[in-house]
Amino acid sequence: MTAARATGTKTKTARNRLDDARGRLSAERVAAAARIAALERDIAIIVESAKGGATDDEHDAEGATIAFERAQAMALLEETRTQVEALDTALARVDTGSYGVCESCGQDIAPERLAARPSATLCITCASRRR
Repeated sequence: MTAARATGTKTKTARNRLDDARGRLSAERVAAAARIAALERDIAIIVESAKGGATDDEHDAEGATIAFERAQAMALLEETRTQVEALDTALARVDTGSYGVCESCGQDIAPERLAARPSATLCITCASRRR
């Protein structure tokens, strides 16, 4: 195999990896957006049901449950919004060709890490240093 052909094959393989990553990230983003919509609906229902009665979270047995459900749904919503932001950042990295490259050391991020955490911006070594 000639050097030019080997380089062309590497470029095609890298392009295929980026296309695969774009597909996975886009699918995850669609799923996360659907979770956001569902959580927003759930929160609206919880808030509306709390308006239906004179709920005193401190003294009403049902009040604590409603407050807990609302807090849990709000936390899940915030976590999912953060996930969408990370997925958007990863998609932007795909577009620039820097997806799969550690932002700290510049080495490739292991494919296994990207499979487990597609929005990863750090390799395992650099991520473990930050903890």
